[in-house]
Amino acid sequence: MRRQRPRPTKPVKPARRGGADHVMLFGLHAVEAALANPKRPVVKVIATENAAHRLGPLLAKRGLTPEPASPRDLDRLLGSDAVHQGVALEAEPLPPVGLDEVDGDGILLVLDQVTDPQNVGAALRSAAAFGASGLVMTERHSPPFQGALAKAASGALDIVPVILVKNLAQSLALLGERGVLRVGLAEEAGESLETAQLRRPLALVLGAEGKGLRQLTREHCDLIRRISTQSALASLNVSNAAAVALHWASLSAR
Repeated sequence: MRRQRPRPTKPVKPARRGGADHVMLFGLHAVEAALANPKRPVVKVIATENAAHRLGPLLAKRGLTPEPASPRDLDRLLGSDAVHQGVALEAEPLPPVGLDEVDGDGILLVLDQVTDPQNVGAALRSAAAFGASGLVMTERHSPPFQGALAKAASGALDIVPVILVKNLAQSLALLGERGVLRVGLAEEAGESLETAQLRRPLALVLGAEGKGLRQLTREHCDLIRRISTQSALASLNVSNAAAVALHWASLSAR
């Protein structure tokens, strides 16, 4: 009688990022913020025993039972480079937010074609830390608002409203009509941010590393300023520049 070879088990499909209209978030802070956000529709949570225990009160409040998984299962699902901390959450995207829905007297962070998810996530985290009323980006030139971006944002994706616009120049023009002071940041600017008389409502406008602010974006800023550093070689990446500018604005713009 011939012995049948055991059939190999099917591996978990790698890097599935949620359904067609779903997003996948991972990391404890990102998942905690999503669970705590009543506007975030959650499809399911996949978690190790330890992560499920930590998230227990939030899961109970949502009426959710997490799917059990090992760290290796999550590595296969999300990719080995994902720092998932034992938990992933599949959810629907947040509902769209318009410019007229955010605090009209606050500080907006505006990113001009910044596509790196780590930079956008870190900028969002700074926006939350310094009380920004929203993040404005274009629909076409922005990274997916999930995964690595959400992890870098450390929960801020579900705290700071994200406004996606079709035309950044037109949106800046609209902000100007509403009395918003629009301050663009550029390394080559002649004057530093510290010299500007900042006031609220305020929009801080930053461009992508290398390209900087596009010309049409510049034309719709009231001021162009630079962030002072101790060395001509000590340029800041966009997320660090956003953190410095937001901190300064939170202290000086009244």
